[in-house]
Amino acid sequence: MSAKLGAWSCRLGAVTIFVLALLWGLAAPSGQETRFFRIGAAATSGTFFEIGGVIASAISKPADSPPCEHGGNCGVPGLVAVTQATRGSVENLRMIATGQIESGIGQSDVAGWAFAGTGIFAADGPMKNLRAIASLFPESLQLVVRADSPIRSLADLKNKHISLGQTGSGTLADARIVLSAAGLTEKDISAEYLRPSAAAGNVMDGSLDGFFLIGGVPVPAIYELASTTPIRLIPISDDVLGKMKQSSRSYRRSIISAGTYPGINVETPSLGFYALWIVSADAPDDLIYGITRALWNEATQHLLEAHNAMGRQVRFDNALDGLSVPLHAGAARFYREAGLPVDDEGALGKRD
Repeated sequence: MSAKLGAWSCRLGAVTIFVLALLWGLAAPSGQETRFFRIGAAATSGTFFEIGGVIASAISKPADSPPCEHGGNCGVPGLVAVTQATRGSVENLRMIATGQIESGIGQSDVAGWAFAGTGIFAADGPMKNLRAIASLFPESLQLVVRADSPIRSLADLKNKHISLGQTGSGTLADARIVLSAAGLTEKDISAEYLRPSAAAGNVMDGSLDGFFLIGGVPVPAIYELASTTPIRLIPISDDVLGKMKQSSRSYRRSIISAGTYPGINVETPSLGFYALWIVSADAPDDLIYGITRALWNEATQHLLEAHNAMGRQVRFDNALDGLSVPLHAGAARFYREAGLPVDDEGALGKRD
């Protein structure tokens, strides 16, 4: 990994540790009970972790903090939320289902497989206790290569050195499906299973030909790489997308706009997903109602919009887009009160 990318990841890790310590310190003993709430994200150089951190801060309201209207947090009274770095969607969903973590962010297609107990979750069985708080933002598959690479299409990946994503990530799960739709397998390439920052560093120094990464755009690791090394994004053809849609309705066409990353001045057709905030059905209804309300209050929206282009994509109007598991009862109550289309039993309120 390059020194610059490595230092960038270390700074993020250090900030995370500082925030954890600060929040635990703020949660001093008082008459108000403190509750801790973890959000499983992914690698520190991805969009799950970045947006998860903003949301964790926004929904927190440690004991004795100033009132919202006087500049204090506008979150759930007594709640201290933190973002936890994980391997990604697959690991997050398994940890939620087994009670190892309170909540996590997961790709819409992966969450649907987990709930149904299909695909990579066939051996786990259906995880029927998974529930959604919200659809947070759209995601796209990004296949990154150096600008001078001979790779122009998925077919060109044969015999190349490619990272398919970290074990336990949604990226790895879908990279395998993309390869299959393109007529390839992992045996046709020299596969690695790297964190985003490590993959980006290896593309920079030329020891890796490319890497897959699914995330909301712009992904920090890709943006940082593009700022120092000319890169390209490989398009996903209509033929590959069509074959993938035969096995799942979760896949949709997405377009990564020109100018999203430095030096990439053409739009790239890709695969689209949604990032869902998932929680256990066992979480208290009042708690999840309060968290959902805090997520969509005006103060949180200002925080997200001020953060970066990614934060501006977290919008209340899209809160029910692409849901592949039922809403949590507490979240459903909030959306119903807000006038969104959720039935009395908290059904999906699903919009593709």
